[in-house]
Amino acid sequence: MSENKKLEKIVGVKGMNDMLPADAPLWELFENTAQSVFKSYGFQQIRTPIVEQTALFARGLGAVTDVVEKEMYSFEDSMNGDKLTLRPENTAGVVRAVIEHNLTYEGPKRLWYTGPMFRHERPQRGRYRQFQQMGAEALGFTGPDIDAELIMMCQRLWDDLGLQDVRLELNSIGDAEERNKHRADLIIYLDQHKEIMDAEALRRMYANPLRILDTKNPAMQAMVNAAPKLLDYLGAESLAHFEGVQAILRHNSIPFTINNRLVRGLDYYNRTVFEWVTDELGAQGTICAGGRYDTLVTMFGGKPTPSCGFAMGIERILELMKSAGEAHQPSQCDVYLVHQGADAQMQSFVLAERLRDAGLDVVLHCASITGIGSFKSQMKRADASGASFAIIVGEDEVAQGVAIVKALRGDAEQNNQATVPFDTVVDYLVDQIAGNDHHDHENCNHTHH
Repeated sequence: MSENKKLEKIVGVKGMNDMLPADAPLWELFENTAQSVFKSYGFQQIRTPIVEQTALFARGLGAVTDVVEKEMYSFEDSMNGDKLTLRPENTAGVVRAVIEHNLTYEGPKRLWYTGPMFRHERPQRGRYRQFQQMGAEALGFTGPDIDAELIMMCQRLWDDLGLQDVRLELNSIGDAEERNKHRADLIIYLDQHKEIMDAEALRRMYANPLRILDTKNPAMQAMVNAAPKLLDYLGAESLAHFEGVQAILRHNSIPFTINNRLVRGLDYYNRTVFEWVTDELGAQGTICAGGRYDTLVTMFGGKPTPSCGFAMGIERILELMKSAGEAHQPSQCDVYLVHQGADAQMQSFVLAERLRDAGLDVVLHCASITGIGSFKSQMKRADASGASFAIIVGEDEVAQGVAIVKALRGDAEQNNQATVPFDTVVDYLVDQIAGNDHHDHENCNHTHH
């Protein structure tokens, strides 16, 4: 190979996206808001590995589900032959961890998580092969109260994020016995309408007929709408539970519609299921989905632990935040430090650390391929950084024990610049920035909107 030949670029994997610095403020805003909402309801964070044993998902999610059949990234560990899978969702992993570490020993647990999930799907807007989820799981709770609390927690998050066009759809899919009775009648009904069913529906008819109700095929809608409704098969307990959830939501003025066809794509759900949907995102309209899973813990070998949870697709929510006009500016720093000469550079390092001690965000100019650069080129960088102030230190300033503070933004720019002794630069800048009301130094959260 000739030495001059340019190496071919290696690009990212299809459907797996980079989060770039320009998007970071929006991600941080969402994550910080969600964490603070979860914390306000007494939920604690849990982090599980992104790789689990394949058997965990096959057993928990259901063998005849799209996720297990077609969408999982599974592989064999070349060292020991273990069959492993990149997690397609996180409820199974959280439940596995709860059982393994006996987390419900002292009573019910409220947990939340965030992180990447992986599904081998056709990438499109709002649907990716690696996608970020945030979710909550409440384990060891039996009543409709926790179902309603989880839904209310979502509503609070949408309110805090300023999301308007999001609505709640609710259903109950009863218990296993009720579903079996409904399933038998549903199969008889479907059998009478085979001629309008597509290949996917025919394949599911005996293995997982409930999922046929979820079809998007326009030709099947009328047939599906007239199918036996699971709500009509609920016994007294399931009905009372579902009515209990609705009563709490009504009492707290949370609007919802009952969607008889809402069944969820994973087999571990029972009773309450819900989705938060929007019309803003085209086909991928679900931004959050969840429900009750009373038997999952026993399916994984644990003691009976009735539970409920939900997961949110972060990328989809960020799309909504953008369309709701959420500020999407590059993160600004407070101070950009410009310097020329060896002594000035040393002094600038000390000054930058003192400013950071005071809670300010500081970018110190460092050398690039073209060297440290002239004062003029450094000032261009300072301006482009979004900083509120530049501090300029040259050899003359070092000799005099001063720094030049130059305002780069807003009204303060009129006063332009001041020469300030080194010892008082920190106090001077803290006062200036507080005066400009740029941010709240109590929490040092420097995301500007």
